Amino acid sequence: MDAFTYHNNELFAEQVSLTQIAARFGTPAYVYSRAAITDRFKAYQDALTGRPHLICYAVKANSNLAVLNVLARLGAGFDIVSGGELQRVLRAGGDASKVIFSGVGKTEAEMEMALKANIACFNVESEAELQRLDRVAGQLGLRAPVSLRVNPDVDAGTHPYISTGLKENKFGIDSEIAFEVYRSAAALPHLAVTGIDCHIGSQLTELTPYLDAMDRLLALVDRLADAGIRLRHFDMGGGLGVRYANESPPHPAALIDAVLKRLGQRDLTLLLEPGRSIVANAGVLLTRVEYLKHTPEKHFVVVDAAMNDLLRPALYEAWQEIRPVQRSGAQTLRCDVVGPVCESADFLGKDRDLAAAQGDLLAVMSAGAYGFVMSSNYNSRNRAAEILVDGDRIHLARRRETLDDQLHLELPLPD
Repeated sequence: MDAFTYHNNELFAEQVSLTQIAARFGTPAYVYSRAAITDRFKAYQDALTGRPHLICYAVKANSNLAVLNVLARLGAGFDIVSGGELQRVLRAGGDASKVIFSGVGKTEAEMEMALKANIACFNVESEAELQRLDRVAGQLGLRAPVSLRVNPDVDAGTHPYISTGLKENKFGIDSEIAFEVYRSAAALPHLAVTGIDCHIGSQLTELTPYLDAMDRLLALVDRLADAGIRLRHFDMGGGLGVRYANESPPHPAALIDAVLKRLGQRDLTLLLEPGRSIVANAGVLLTRVEYLKHTPEKHFVVVDAAMNDLLRPALYEAWQEIRPVQRSGAQTLRCDVVGPVCESADFLGKDRDLAAAQGDLLAVMSAGAYGFVMSSNYNSRNRAAEILVDGDRIHLARRRETLDDQLHLELPLPD
C-alpha cells in the first residue's frame, strides 16, 4: 500500500495532512504510517501461513519504540545487533524468546544480558565468539542456543557498503571451514547448536543471490545431518529491497515461495530478518525550505533537514524521491536540495525538478529505514521529532531533541 498520497494537491500520511503535522511538531520530522508497517509485515506473515517460521524484524532499520511496539503486537520476532537494541525490544513489549542476536562484535556484557533474557538464538560470526559465548554461558550455568552465520561468498549485486556475503566482508564464517566449526561448536559443553544463518546484503532486487546462497548452505545442512548434527532452523537473513526510484524488487510472497521450494521436505523452521522492506516506504522525512539560492552553475533549495538527519544520500549516494507537500502550478527548476551543515556532502537530492519557494514543505520519501537511526548531532544540531500516524490519529513517537538533551552528559573543565 502507499500510505502517502495527495488529496486536493496536498500530501497526506494516511488520513492526516503533512502540513498539519509540520504546524504542530515543526520540522525536520520523521513521519511513519502504522498501516504501511502492518501491511508489509503481513505480506511476509501471509506468505508463510502453514509453515513453521519466525519473522525477526531487523531492529537496526528503525528502532523507534512505537515502531517496535506495532510489530510486537503483530507477533514479530526481532533481529538485534546490540544490547541496546535488546533493551529497546523489551521496553516496546517484544518477546525475548523471539529474539535473535546477530553482529560480529558481541561483548561479554551483551552476551550475559541476552542469556539472562532467554533469547531464541545467537547468530555466531567467528570461532573466537563461540569460545567466549561458551565461557559466559558456563559462568551463568546456562546453555546458549547458537546458529553459525555462514558466509557463502555470493555477490548480492548491491552497494559495496551494504554487501555482507563476500569473502572480503567482515561478516560470517567462511563456508569452506563452516563444517569443522560446527563440529567444534557441537562439542562445546555450554552451547546448543540449533540452526544456520546467512545474510548476504541489503537492498537486493533479485531472487538469484538468495537462491545461490541457499543452495550452498543447504548442502552444508545435509552434510551436517549425515554427521549427526541436525539443525532445527534455517535463517535466510533479510535484505529484500524496496522501490526508491525505478527498482522492481520481488514481492515478499515471491521470495518466500522460491525459498520454500528450495527447503523442500527438510524439517526446518524458517527464520527471516526483514528490516528495510517493512519500514522504508512506511516513512518520510518532512522538511521546510529556508532559502532559494541561485548561482551561474546551480540552483539550490536550502532546507532545514541535513545529512545529520538523513545520512543515506551522503554515505551511499542514495536516491530518494523528494515531493512538495503542497503541489502547485509553479514553474519547476532543476536544483540540488541541500541542508545547512558545513559539508559539500550535505545534500538530500541532486538534479531534481522541483517547484519550491521559501517556506514550502518538502517530503523526502522512503525514509522509514536507515533514517533517524543513523542521525547524529553533527554541527550541534538537534535530532528530529518522530511521529506515528494511525488512520486519522497522530502519535508523538519521539519528541524533538533540545540543546539541553545534547549537553546534559558533558562537563566543562573544573576551575
